[in-house]
Order: sequence, then C-alpha cells, then structure tokens
Amino acid sequence: MRNHTATLFILQGLTDDPQLKVLFFIFLFLTYMLTVTGNLTIITLTWVDPHLKTPMYVFLRNFCFLELSFTTVCIRRFLYNMLTGDYTVTYNACFTQLFFGILFGASEFFLLAAMSYDHYVAFCKPLHYAKIMKNRVCNQLLLGCLLSGLMIIITILGMGLELEFCDSNIIDHFLCEPSPVLEIACSDTQVLERIISASIGLTLIMTLVLVVLSYAYIVRTILRFPSAQQKKKAFSTCSSHMTVISFSYDSCIFIYVKPSAKEGVALNKSVSVHATSMAPVMNPFIYTLRNKQVLQAFRDIFKRVVLISKL
Repeated sequence: MRNHTATLFILQGLTDDPQLKVLFFIFLFLTYMLTVTGNLTIITLTWVDPHLKTPMYVFLRNFCFLELSFTTVCIRRFLYNMLTGDYTVTYNACFTQLFFGILFGASEFFLLAAMSYDHYVAFCKPLHYAKIMKNRVCNQLLLGCLLSGLMIIITILGMGLELEFCDSNIIDHFLCEPSPVLEIACSDTQVLERIISASIGLTLIMTLVLVVLSYAYIVRTILRFPSAQQKKKAFSTCSSHMTVISFSYDSCIFIYVKPSAKEGVALNKSVSVHATSMAPVMNPFIYTLRNKQVLQAFRDIFKRVVLISKL
C-alpha cells in the first residue's frame, strides 16, 4: 500500500431513507436467519442420517456449507453496519470480504457442475454408479471445486491489492464487490476489469456447459423410460437441482456479463441482494420440500428429539 492509498472505505448501503433502512434490516435479518437454519439443518441431516450418506448428499452438504459461508461473508457485516450505523470498513476487511465472497461463490458453480455429473452417472450409468462415484472420487471433485475457486481469486486479488484509492473512499454498494471497488480506484483498471470478466465469464461458461451436457444426456435417458410414472419420478428428482442452478446462474450472469465495471452499479445492488440473500434462503427449502429422503430424515430426527425431551 502506498501512502496516498485509502485505508478506510465507507459503504453507501442500499438507501438513505431511514424507514426503508429498517425494512431492509428486518428483511435481511430474517432471510439470513432462515438461511442459517435451513442450511445447517440439511448439513446436520446429511451428516447424521445413515440413509443420506450417498455421494449426492455429500455434494449437497458441501453445497449448503458454501451457501452458508457465502451469505455470512456478504450479509452479516452489512447487518452489523445497519444496526450500529457505522458503514466504515477497513482496507483489509474489504479485500478479505472480496476474497472469500468470490472464493465461495466461484466454488459453488464448480460444485453445481460436479453435482450435475453425479446426477448424470446416477441416471445414465446406474449399474456402474458405485464403481465410478467412490468416496475418493467424491473427495477429489470437492477439493477440485475449492481449488478452482481459489485459482480464480488469487490473480484478481493479487492485482487488486496494487490498486490506489486516492480520490474517493465511498463504495456505492452495501458490500465490497469488484465493480464498485474498481469504480473508485484512481489506478488504471482496464486490464483488471478484463481479467475479472474473463475469469468469471470462463467459470460461468465452463460450468454451464458441463451442466447442460449432463442434463441433456439425463433427459435423453429419462425419455427412454417405458412408463410415464417412471419419467415423472425421474424428472421430479432432477427438478430441485435444476431450480437451484437457475437461481444461482441468473443473478451472477446479470452482474458480471457486461462491458465495464463502472456500468450499472446502482442496479446491481438489487441483484446482489437476490444473490446473497434470496437464493441462499430458497435453496435449502427447495431441496427439502422436493426430496422425500430428506423429509423422512427430518421427521426421524424430529421424532428422536421429541422422545428424548419426554424422557
């Protein structure tokens, strides 16, 4: 850091209206608590229930962990800002939030691709599923997802730490995101903007291609099923994952697929709320309400807790 580089930033937040601030705080606090409760419930169920030890639920447990970590990194700090009225954030805290936000967010997309591959093997190669999706393979895929996310953020963060902030320290957002941070930098950000767009664009394209290919083969296999009941059951099994995929991709594509980081920051705030608050709270309920095994595991655990409390 150079001497004339800002060491303290001020987050602009979502609105200056005091009444709207209260509404936003209530909304974000409730969604955050639901996110924590929902994701921790699925993590616990898939950890303790012996029927949920298959690779599908191992991937789901790790996806819920990433969702919980991502929304905690993005929302918890903003809730503190609104509660205290202190919207300042240090240079180190801002770039720490950037690091973990992109790390967890990018890892989620690679994990969605891995989950799609798991579905592909389950539907298209059921007789070889146990042989292909061994514990070692699952662990390698999970580690690969995290390392892929780490590779994306390392270059971006390395160049970001060289930026100078000498004109303004006010970030027009409620969290530290690449676009609004680059907007206030007085250094030349064109190269970094292109690297960010290329890295995130490549991540989205690669993972989306893998997802689409996996489900193209899955749909083709399902359509060959002899009975309509089998087809309906198979499509119902896939629908939860496909819904989560749509929630995850739409907001990220809107935010990052644009020509310049200096465009549409104000509009991106509402999309960021969806990505960091709405999607994480919806995903565990989508998986729970549409998955009979998870529902049954929840009932079993609930019955055990009730019986223990009566003793």
